[in-house]
Amino acid sequence: MKVKIKPVVTYRLRGTAESHSLTLLKTRDLIDISDEPAERGGTNEGFAPTEFVLGGLAACTNVISNKIAKKNGFRIEAMEIEIEARFNLLGVTLQKEVDLVFPEITLRIAVTTSATEEQQQILKTDLPKYCAVSKIIRQSGTNIIDQWQFTKPAA
Repeated sequence: MKVKIKPVVTYRLRGTAESHSLTLLKTRDLIDISDEPAERGGTNEGFAPTEFVLGGLAACTNVISNKIAKKNGFRIEAMEIEIEARFNLLGVTLQKEVDLVFPEITLRIAVTTSATEEQQQILKTDLPKYCAVSKIIRQSGTNIIDQWQFTKPAA
């Protein structure tokens, strides 16, 4: 029996300000913390809100890459994702409104897989199409530079 997926769902998340910089986040049955780094007046107990965005990009890259691989008949044996983002601090320091918070993000994706070159190309092409976080960031005007490295698994 095939499960019919709803095309649109509603996410619910609650944020409670525990201090001027620390926010307690709750969604489903999960709890997390967001905080500012010490140099911006926080206590450094959690990711800053903008770091959560970048973490979302890394997590989405992993999930969607693996879905693409499965759909196209190959496995990802291992994946390392590194993100380097240029971040305009003028907005978060209240100096000036900033339209483009992340002007550029370099997304380095190292994949261990036995995928063919054609399958690797499908992965590279489809990831920006289907990763929701990537789409949100790209549509904001951010230039995401994808750098892929493919390695065959050890025999």
